[in-house]
Amino acid sequence: MKKFLFLIPFLAFLSCQEKELPTVIPQEVMSDVYEEVKTPYKYGLVMAPEDQSKKIDCPTVFRKGGKWYMTYFIYDGRGYETWLAESDDLLDWEIKGKVMAFSDSTDWDSNQKAGYPGLQDPEWGGSYELNQYDGKYWMSYFGGNTTGYEAGLLSAGMAYTDQDPATAHLWDRLDQPIFKATDDDVRWWENSTIYKTWVLLDEEKTTGYPFVMYYNARGDSLNPKRGAERIGMAVSNDMINWERFKTDPVINHHKGISGDAVIQKMHDVWVMFYFGAFWPDRKDHDAFNRFACSYDLVNWTEWEGEDLIAPSEDYDNWFAHKSCVVKSEGVVYHFYCAVNKDHERGIAVATSKDLGKSDLKFVRKEGMGDTKLK
Repeated sequence: MKKFLFLIPFLAFLSCQEKELPTVIPQEVMSDVYEEVKTPYKYGLVMAPEDQSKKIDCPTVFRKGGKWYMTYFIYDGRGYETWLAESDDLLDWEIKGKVMAFSDSTDWDSNQKAGYPGLQDPEWGGSYELNQYDGKYWMSYFGGNTTGYEAGLLSAGMAYTDQDPATAHLWDRLDQPIFKATDDDVRWWENSTIYKTWVLLDEEKTTGYPFVMYYNARGDSLNPKRGAERIGMAVSNDMINWERFKTDPVINHHKGISGDAVIQKMHDVWVMFYFGAFWPDRKDHDAFNRFACSYDLVNWTEWEGEDLIAPSEDYDNWFAHKSCVVKSEGVVYHFYCAVNKDHERGIAVATSKDLGKSDLKFVRKEGMGDTKLK
């Protein structure tokens, strides 16, 4: 990558720092980012359900003690639970156990707990380790008490642990949601339900806050239940008390879904990986992975070129969406949720270098702990 291109717009502002950061990313910078993150080699599935009664979804990959870890969801008909897997090489994964589980109670999140470990080192190609705050690791999640696939009122919650995040154990949770679609200060685009949350550590306080959350929600000022899904922001000083940031979403395609933001930083450019689905101007694929870039975490320039990931294989020929992208030892790994036309759902990976076509298919073995792909 031509690294100097990232710095040109920023350096022009160093001599007059009282000015705001540029709000638009030049196209040559966007092209450089694409060349850096593209992963044209689909390796195949790395996590798959043991039968059609379960679906595996939403990878989040982090590093700890020289090993890689992935949290992901399993849907079994009741709702989402969050699981943990371990890997030495980002390709072969061993299931370790649950980190968020159903509650046999009337809690607000008893039947849905979909977690995303937060405060990860945001540097592109960096450590990918989780940072602590107040002596704890933190995991935002969306939860609900209705059974079914993403059913009912889903709200944003916060979980935490003072134990090792690389071990499978149930994380503690705040008693109440940190915000929900029925709050008095809810914005026009999020008044139906809330989905994925991603919490970013911004030590420079670009927005004025050290903790920034991106999340997608559905809603509409006139008809909440039929609204599109868009990405917006919230901010916090303490990981517990959150306030909504700005009135409008930061990614908005007005129809369909724009969702599941994951943020990393390349030099002075923030890169948001996200997915689109059912956009009116996209008739070729139903769901696909994209990216956008920003200097200030608020104003985002969307990539207008080719998708990062799109349906093409037997295992992802319906949806190829929900990104988690890491760079390790010169190779970019793009994990995503792969869904085929038989409605089977698992986690696949594509890479920037050809690691040997694996042609992995959905396999089913008894016991999730025994599920392996060969």
